[in-house]
Amino acid sequence: MAATIGEQLRLTREERGIPLREISDETRISIHYLEAIESNDYKRLPGGIFNRSFVRAYARCIGYDEKEAIEGYSRYMRESGETGDDVATTRHHSKVYTDAPATRSPILTVVLAILILGLLTLGALAALHWYQRRSAVLLRPVLPSVAFLSLRADHSPTSRPVVDLGFWKADYETVLQ
Repeated sequence: MAATIGEQLRLTREERGIPLREISDETRISIHYLEAIESNDYKRLPGGIFNRSFVRAYARCIGYDEKEAIEGYSRYMRESGETGDDVATTRHHSKVYTDAPATRSPILTVVLAILILGLLTLGALAALHWYQRRSAVLLRPVLPSVAFLSLRADHSPTSRPVVDLGFWKADYETVLQ
């Protein structure tokens, strides 16, 4: 049996008659990287977690046991004394570090968020109230409602009906004339 995982993967691929182009098309891994895996030249690979992912995808594509391929890769990396890809990936954090310590406590952040949400809610309610009042003024009828009108007529053909407008009399007196 072959000594390294790269040789084992190459032999398995050749036994099954699978060309590198087919593996490349299926896994979307460059032929250049696949050749590097077969020759155990992992420095040509992108590094980090990509190396393990490429070895796993290569093994899956040719029907080789994925776990065994990853274990073989890890064993080869330890034996060759190269720094593993796990070490390289743990050095890069997505956090941003600054010299200044955090100045705001998490509790204060929550209180501020609640305060801001409360102010936004009050603003929305005030805008709704203003809109409703504005709509009510625009939709108010020109004449007062029928409940305040009382018509009096003497039923003679020449007389006009008299409208009692109550307290609106001064406003609508000119409209009726």
